[in-house]
Amino acid sequence: MKDNTQAAPRHVAIIMDGNGRWAQARGKPRLYGHRAGGRRVREILTACPDLGVKYLTVFAFSTENWKRTQAEVTGLMTLFKRYITREATALRDNGVCVRFIGDRIRLEPKLVEMMDNLEKLTKDNDLVHLTVAINYGGRDEVARATKRLACDVKAGTLDPEAVDAETLAKYLDTCVLPDPDLVIRTSGEARISNFLLWQSAYSEYEFIDTLWPDFSREIFAEILENFAKRERRYGAVAQ
Repeated sequence: MKDNTQAAPRHVAIIMDGNGRWAQARGKPRLYGHRAGGRRVREILTACPDLGVKYLTVFAFSTENWKRTQAEVTGLMTLFKRYITREATALRDNGVCVRFIGDRIRLEPKLVEMMDNLEKLTKDNDLVHLTVAINYGGRDEVARATKRLACDVKAGTLDPEAVDAETLAKYLDTCVLPDPDLVIRTSGEARISNFLLWQSAYSEYEFIDTLWPDFSREIFAEILENFAKRERRYGAVAQ
């Protein structure tokens, strides 16, 4: 039988869930948990090269998260700006290439400017690629991609007969990234919440009870070890 198990996932995507519950369990406001979650991103990102992970994508803020209280949304946007300010130099110096995916239209101009600058600052790095999904939703991404594709067809620069799955993928926010091999969701929730719907068609999933601020390098390494034991057939039959 052919061995289709994996040594390590090249691309890991994480739905970082549980910050608010982690904080509330400690009698703290939800933003306390979000700050702790930001520190956890740094630890997991630092572990990626040693664990064989080249691409790390994290779900930071969804298109549905605008439904949260104004105080929490405002606090999260402030945390994003602080994270960029605090981590930019270290990310550049440590070989991290940073990208942001999602619709930037609704984000405040100052944050968008900071995101653009961080992408430019780290664009030549290649040790590990960190993709941060902000104001991101899988359905919204596909809709935006389809609209851009339709505009090219209308303009005559794209033959509609040539449109296939590979063509549409080139219009997605993640067009320069490989599809995720593994998607992890923390906090005990077993749903994908509109995250990387197109890209994760053949991803392996791991749902764990650990809240994101408690997610550690050791837990990450154990999940990757378990992934290496899985057989991925992509719809084929094992030979």
